[in-house]
Amino acid sequence: MILSKKHSIILLALLICIPIFALVHLSVGQINISPKEFWQSLINFNDQIPNEIIAREIRIPRMFMALIAGASLSVVGLLMQTLFNNPLAGPYVLGINSGSSLFVALSIMTGVPFFASDLGIITNALIGAFLFGLVILFFSRLVRTQIALLLVGLMLGSFISAFVSFIQSASDAQELKVFTLWALGSLQKVEFTQLPIIFLITIIGIIGAFLIIKPLNILILGENEAKLLGVNIKRVRLVIIIITAILTGLVTAFCGPIAFVGLAVPNLVRILFKTQQHFILITASLLMGALFILICDIIIQLAEPFFMLPINVLTSIIGAPMVIFFILNRLR
Repeated sequence: MILSKKHSIILLALLICIPIFALVHLSVGQINISPKEFWQSLINFNDQIPNEIIAREIRIPRMFMALIAGASLSVVGLLMQTLFNNPLAGPYVLGINSGSSLFVALSIMTGVPFFASDLGIITNALIGAFLFGLVILFFSRLVRTQIALLLVGLMLGSFISAFVSFIQSASDAQELKVFTLWALGSLQKVEFTQLPIIFLITIIGIIGAFLIIKPLNILILGENEAKLLGVNIKRVRLVIIIITAILTGLVTAFCGPIAFVGLAVPNLVRILFKTQQHFILITASLLMGALFILICDIIIQLAEPFFMLPINVLTSIIGAPMVIFFILNRLR
């Protein structure tokens, strides 16, 4: 595919900004760590040197998780908006995040050792995202308007929140504390040794998104037209739900529910690029989402000496006005 000059400039700017802000992210903090200490923590780690421990176990995983969370949620949001032909669709608004949260709540507050383990939480987050993705897909076949689907998603999220509150009321203080801290959202829970499996799962999901570019481009025309052009709609839906479950479940398990990224970033990408070519849209959403969360977490770290700001709170503060703008813009 040949990119226009404007598209190339924007993508190049994003590619340049990401490593720059990644380095800024690594350098932010109350303790100064030299580039040499970062390098040593990777190739010749010494667990007796405090700066190397901070670099390897805190700053490096946090930086990579910011990139992964932003990229994953943005790509998922784009896929869902295309699938439902709805620019206001997203994993948070349609209740996919809520499904993961419910199953994670069950994991943390059941008292069963396996469910409370990292593997148990990840497994349940993936299952929750997949099941509630199927639920939203089912309702999308019943309702006739985009607004109705959004209302279904919001009501589903409210129902799940009520059920989670019921589980919380029946939990002991320690389980309640763990879940509450998780629900606020944080990029600090990932360990260095977990990064390879997180990278692997993320890459599988992203590659899956790129493999369905052609049917995504055709889906823009509408499902009936796509069927006439030979697209297997049922298969494409299932693939999108699986990708959504993989990426949303992974991010939710490790970072908690992060709001509005999957809704706001793809819409911003469409405004900037003014194209329906999904190779460009997926690439741009991936890069812009990663940069967005990276910048948000830099702000959070700069604010840490004064007050604690959960990632979910900041993305909501920034994302909610953007969503209001998109809604008002569509109603004009």
